[in-house]
Amino acid sequence: QVQLVESGGGLVQAGGSLRLSCACSGGTFSVYHMGWFRRAPGKEREHVASVDDPDKGPVYADSVKGRVTISRDNAKNMVYLQMDDLTPEDTGVYYCTADRTFPSLVRGTGDYWGQGTKVTVDS
Repeated sequence: QVQLVESGGGLVQAGGSLRLSCACSGGTFSVYHMGWFRRAPGKEREHVASVDDPDKGPVYADSVKGRVTISRDNAKNMVYLQMDDLTPEDTGVYYCTADRTFPSLVRGTGDYWGQGTKVTVDS
């Protein structure tokens, strides 16, 4: 059973940066596509970024392009989300997700999810 544990959330001023981390255990990390979703207060969960599309490279939501970078370290079973130039609209709970198929991951129907880490951006 794959387990995902996020960390790195917190309170940050607008314009600041945060680096979220997701530790994966219980499975063969390298076979999974990895992604991040977020749920803003009162809104639906939305895709933020995913990594390991064989044809396109990392995929980002339009709202975060140019400000966010997803990366993974297969040696450490970790995936990261570097977020820069944060705005109050980035506030929400950020979830790490894993799936063996990239389309499923990006659709938000990944097999595995973490509990989330909360990000609050203060204006």
